[in-house]
Amino acid sequence: MNFSSKKTCKNIVAVSLVAMFFSCTNNSNEVREFLSAKNLPVGVAKNIAHIYRDSGRTTSKLFSPLLKDYSNRVSHPYNEFPEGLKLITFENNGKDSTTILADYSISYSKTMITELKGNVVIMNHTDQSKLYTDQLFWDQNTDYFFSEKKFRLISPDNDIKGVGFESKKDLTKFLAKKLSGELITKEE
Repeated sequence: MNFSSKKTCKNIVAVSLVAMFFSCTNNSNEVREFLSAKNLPVGVAKNIAHIYRDSGRTTSKLFSPLLKDYSNRVSHPYNEFPEGLKLITFENNGKDSTTILADYSISYSKTMITELKGNVVIMNHTDQSKLYTDQLFWDQNTDYFFSEKKFRLISPDNDIKGVGFESKKDLTKFLAKKLSGELITKEE
């Protein structure tokens, strides 16, 4: 190969590279559609610590080692926490708080339903009650928990076991199904 053919070859490569770089003009919608078609998240965050505030008042704190954002889904956008989460909610100006722990969680933004799986623990710090189960659904619209799995609810007065559970987010006013254990009731 002589000098002019080497120069011609280099020019062809340079023109091809420039054309390739300038031909990549994807807009954000095309990128979202590509990621959605490949079932890829539009965003990934590691070691998150997110504080929710309403009118200058902290209402909750969310911690997770990994968050995958699938908000690019048209019919069912969701957020996935494949390595678990810890959520602390504050009610009554911080006097009442509830902590939610799970090994895995998926939260659907359109329906506001969150599924919690694996070593799920709900703690009401005001009355010292704790709920243990392997799977729990949380309707964020109504702040209501429900499950058809085995559970254990421990409070200072009771230790209740069963299969199937529903309650308000603070574990008060609950409905327990297929019970076993000791339950102390008060007569009025």
